[in-house]
Amino acid sequence: MTIRVAIAGARGRMGQEAVHTIMKNPEMELVAVLDYKEVGKTLADTKLFPQSYSTPVFTDMVALHKKTKPDVLVDLTSPESVYQHTSQALELGIRPVVGTTGFSDEELEELTKYAQTNKVGCIIAPNFAIGAILMMKFAEQAAKYLPDIEIIEMHHDQKLDAPSGTAMKTAHMISARREMHGQGHPKEKETMAGARGADYDGMRLHSVRLPGLVAHQQVLMGGEGQLLTIRHDSFNRGSFMTGVALSVKKVMELEKLVYGLENIID
Repeated sequence: MTIRVAIAGARGRMGQEAVHTIMKNPEMELVAVLDYKEVGKTLADTKLFPQSYSTPVFTDMVALHKKTKPDVLVDLTSPESVYQHTSQALELGIRPVVGTTGFSDEELEELTKYAQTNKVGCIIAPNFAIGAILMMKFAEQAAKYLPDIEIIEMHHDQKLDAPSGTAMKTAHMISARREMHGQGHPKEKETMAGARGADYDGMRLHSVRLPGLVAHQQVLMGGEGQLLTIRHDSFNRGSFMTGVALSVKKVMELEKLVYGLENIID
């Protein structure tokens, strides 16, 4: 069975990669694109894709669903619109595969309940790069033995949220293995606000934003006389596409929400 896919955010850098990935995959068909503004009737009209890319563009998800009946919505938009897109897709029976970060805990809980009640699959992935997923899993395992941890995530300077979804997901996974405790000297004082980064159960999270970067993260784990560094680097957005294709296939088998690709890979 060919999986019918719609993409939200196709004109973005990640979205453009996803369009080419779906178009080249023999098991998938790109049937629609969702955009927040009028950019033409087809992908070709945007001048970002070849003239042969005749996939229709919609500004309304209800109309998109009615005319093209997608099985899956791949959302690669922005934190401002992703919750609305995900909840609306679930209501329409479209399975969301979401690479956009910025969900609150309350929003994730609400979407989880809705997906489970209605038995509609959904995957929310803070990071689609398989290497990044392995980095998070290795850090989770190591935290049992080296519980003093700082996370440094580095992204391009156009990223809207900080810390990144990957850093937050990493910290969440580590907290399952690490007893909550403060780090550093008990009388430590910041002489400039924010110098020690964000605090997550005593762990410190630091965000770097610079032009030239794509997506990078290192987890520093300190022990007596030693330092373990677990690092992953994405040098281009093609690094995420294996995870996107995997998620589109896997979400067809699900009847609940899955948060993080570590839950669908062995």
